[in-house]
Amino acid sequence: MNKQPTLQKVHAAVRTDPDLPNLSISSIRRILCELGFVYSSRKRNSILLERPEIVQWRHQYLRKIKKHRKDGRSLIYTDETWVNAGHVKSKTWQDTSILTSKQAFINGLSTGLKNPSGKGERLIVTHAGGGKDGFINEAELIFKAKKQGDGDYHHEMNAKTYEKWFSTQLLPHIPDNSIIILDNASYHSAKKELIPRRGWRKKDIQLWLDKKGILWRKDMNIAELLELIKPLRAQYDQRKIDEMAKAAGHKVLRTPPYHCELNPIELVWGKAKGHVAGNNTSFKLDDVKKLMTEGLANVTPENWAAYENHIIKIENEMWEKEELVDLAQEALTPIIIQPYEDRAEESDSDSDDEDEDEF
Repeated sequence: MNKQPTLQKVHAAVRTDPDLPNLSISSIRRILCELGFVYSSRKRNSILLERPEIVQWRHQYLRKIKKHRKDGRSLIYTDETWVNAGHVKSKTWQDTSILTSKQAFINGLSTGLKNPSGKGERLIVTHAGGGKDGFINEAELIFKAKKQGDGDYHHEMNAKTYEKWFSTQLLPHIPDNSIIILDNASYHSAKKELIPRRGWRKKDIQLWLDKKGILWRKDMNIAELLELIKPLRAQYDQRKIDEMAKAAGHKVLRTPPYHCELNPIELVWGKAKGHVAGNNTSFKLDDVKKLMTEGLANVTPENWAAYENHIIKIENEMWEKEELVDLAQEALTPIIIQPYEDRAEESDSDSDDEDEDEF
């Protein structure tokens, strides 16, 4: 406790977690900034706090999910993950008495397990489940990613692919009046229609207004044209999959940003990918796909129930702590890492030496 967080330490922690992508320090820096972390002078009443909008989002999510459970609505959790051709367990039992290949040959032993040459090609996996039946029938989607590497897998999925899966493999197979729970990936949130914003050309804004039958004057500038759109934004600013779900009699509920622990499918992924890691011997993508399918089949409705009960405990703990968060927001000053501050004004004695080396 009371250890000063640095980019170096966060980077090291991420790299030691096999379930996280191999992010660079610059990527971690960007994520921290998006989370609202800042880097500034320490104060006596300083503590790590979240952005108020994330706190508000979480509180509203917890309130809604509690009500949906109370009302007996079917909760369907969905998400995506990935698995590489070279996905294996990082640790195994080894005979430390065998030191050379010659010694192994003399003793009639192998020289140990073959290791993959790299992580190799990648599969993207999408599925959904929840409730007493576990996985949703016909909702499994596994396809080969276009690129290899350790980076974020989310760019391999796009709105067109996701919407096709959502409409053909998910919606027809879930119970009536379901609540579909997912995160805030961009392809989950593609808008039904693009609405003019700052950065649009004036002609394009005028054309959009004409299509909607909204009157405008030739002497209006861009700011004035955008003001005409403000009252209509809620009418047109709708997400495609939300509307698809609504048309089918369901509702979409999004988890707060950076709260993957609220989705039990994350635990499902761990079990399924563990099966791949423990049985992957060829490091071939086709074999890994078969293992992933087996791993998913090994996740029983009882597993799902246990994972959901675990999530409910987390939700209850979060709900109980929300009041403490309010008190902290009132009494304490938020800080921590803001790499984009004007560092030229900092004295050498006040700088974070470990992080300074990375800029």
